[in-house]
Amino acid sequence: MSTHAEPEGGRRPVRQLRLVVEADDYEAALAFYRDVLGLPEQAAFSSEDGARVAILDAGRATLEIANPAQKKMIDEVEVGRQVAPKIRVAFEVDDARGTTGRLVSAGATEVAPPTVTPWESLNARLDAPAGLHITVFQELRTLEERESLEGFGTDDSRDPTS
Repeated sequence: MSTHAEPEGGRRPVRQLRLVVEADDYEAALAFYRDVLGLPEQAAFSSEDGARVAILDAGRATLEIANPAQKKMIDEVEVGRQVAPKIRVAFEVDDARGTTGRLVSAGATEVAPPTVTPWESLNARLDAPAGLHITVFQELRTLEERESLEGFGTDDSRDPTS
């Protein structure tokens, strides 16, 4: 595990990652992500001037930082060509094939069907409401099993000369 994950004093300086997305069709986006994808609503707020927001619980959040070569490689593995914008949102699910079918039925456009990746997950790409390019992925192996795969590990555990 990375030594960078343990902040000084054992306290985490960031408690939550919240991705804020502006949706022109708020109702359609809310129905898609809450009702079809299944993200539970934590809170919702509105004002007299018509402003509305819903905060949906997406479970554990991570921020994946990739260099251009990694982004290109992931697009090639999952889709076969360059398609993703600078930001892509990924959701871990229990059933990538079933979830992909439900999301397509609810209005998402399938960019690439569920594909087994070299890191042993089943990933599908979709263009979804609110202008998001998303991945739904299902882990096919445990973290411990994946750690034994070529190229899988933390930056701290890799040879700095490679």
